[in-house]
Amino acid sequence: MKNRHKGRELALQTLYAMDFNNQLETRFVEPTFSATTIDEYNELENDVKIYGMYLVRGTLENLGEIDELISRFSLNRPIEKIDYVDRNILRISVFCFKYEDIHPHIVIDEAVKLSQDFSTEVNYKFINGILDAMQKQLFPLKEEHL
Repeated sequence: MKNRHKGRELALQTLYAMDFNNQLETRFVEPTFSATTIDEYNELENDVKIYGMYLVRGTLENLGEIDELISRFSLNRPIEKIDYVDRNILRISVFCFKYEDIHPHIVIDEAVKLSQDFSTEVNYKFINGILDAMQKQLFPLKEEHL
């Protein structure tokens, strides 16, 4: 499970860099991962890289639908006004809700951990609130079956 968390961190860093540089719409065939150094990236285990790539590709392929869902649940803050880090944590989480067989509480817990590690001290509450409301309204059966 630690490798999955590392994969999420890698995906977040990559999507953040792409978003910050206005490259999300380019839909790279092979997104360039953003790691602190090339050595750091090379030291990652293969399954971390594979899972990170899966999350980046899946998020980019479904970006329109994902952003529309985030916009529906972020009532007081338009998606373009959400901080880059928080916006991309939400994007990865919505992708996981919709396309992965992961318990919704794990998705939310991972999003909160990412927010606590990479965002401000209070933004995890914003992320938790959006994802909790989304999960209850859109994915209630998924929770019951796991």
